Amino acid sequence: MNPTIDLLMAHRSIRKFTEKPIDDALLEILVNAGQASASSSFLQGVTIIRITDPIKRQQFVTLANNQSSIAAAPEFLVFCADLSRSIRCCKMHGGTPTEGFTEQFIISTVDAALYAQNVVIAAESAGLGICYIGAIRNDPVQVTALLNLPKNVYPVFGLCLGYPDQNPEPKPRLPISVVLKENSYDSSEEDAQIKDYDEVVRDYYAMRSGNPKSQSWSEQMARLLEKESRPHMRNYLVQQGFEMK
Repeated sequence: MNPTIDLLMAHRSIRKFTEKPIDDALLEILVNAGQASASSSFLQGVTIIRITDPIKRQQFVTLANNQSSIAAAPEFLVFCADLSRSIRCCKMHGGTPTEGFTEQFIISTVDAALYAQNVVIAAESAGLGICYIGAIRNDPVQVTALLNLPKNVYPVFGLCLGYPDQNPEPKPRLPISVVLKENSYDSSEEDAQIKDYDEVVRDYYAMRSGNPKSQSWSEQMARLLEKESRPHMRNYLVQQGFEMK
C-alpha cells in the first residue's frame, strides 16, 4: 500500500460539514486537478458551475429530495457534460457539426465523471469530504433553466465539498472476485459470493453510527431495479440535443 491507495480505499460520502470555508486558491487547485483527467479525443467536454447564490442553493435542495447538505456544504458544484463548446469550435472553422450521436453523449458524460473524480481525490487528499448528488436529475428541465444551460449541455450530477463534521464508516464493496473477470464474463460463482457479501452489508447497515437499518445489498438492488429510474431523462436529453443517433 501507499498513501494514495490508502486514501482511495478510505473514501466515504460526507453529508455534514463544518462552517469552515474552502479557500478560493484551494478550490482552483482542485479544479486544476480535475482538468488533468483523461479526456476522450481531447474533447474536454465538461463545464462546472459553482453555486454560490444561497437562493439557488435552496432551489437545488428542493429539487434533490430536500438534501440539506447542498445548502450546508461550503461549496456546491454542478458538473455538466458539454458538447456545445466543441460544436461552436466546429462552426468557427466553417464545419458542419454532426450532432446528437450516442458516442458523443457517452464521451462527454465519461469526461464529466473522470473530471469530477479527479476533483474528489484531490479534495480528499486535502482533508475535505465530498458527496455526489445525482438527484439533481430528478427535474433536469428546472435545473437547465436554473443554470441557463444551452443546447448540447446537460447536468450529470452535483458535488458537495467541505470539511467533514462526521466520521462515517466506509461502505464495504463487492468482493474483487465478483467484479474482476479474466478473459471473458463468467458469473457462475457469483451467487454464493453475493450471499456472503449480503451478510457483510447487512452487518454494516445494522452497526453503522448513522441511520442503521436491516438490509442486504441484493435486497437494495432488487428495490432499485423494481422501480422506474428517472424515465423523463431520455426525452429531456433529446430536447437538449443528445438524440442518441
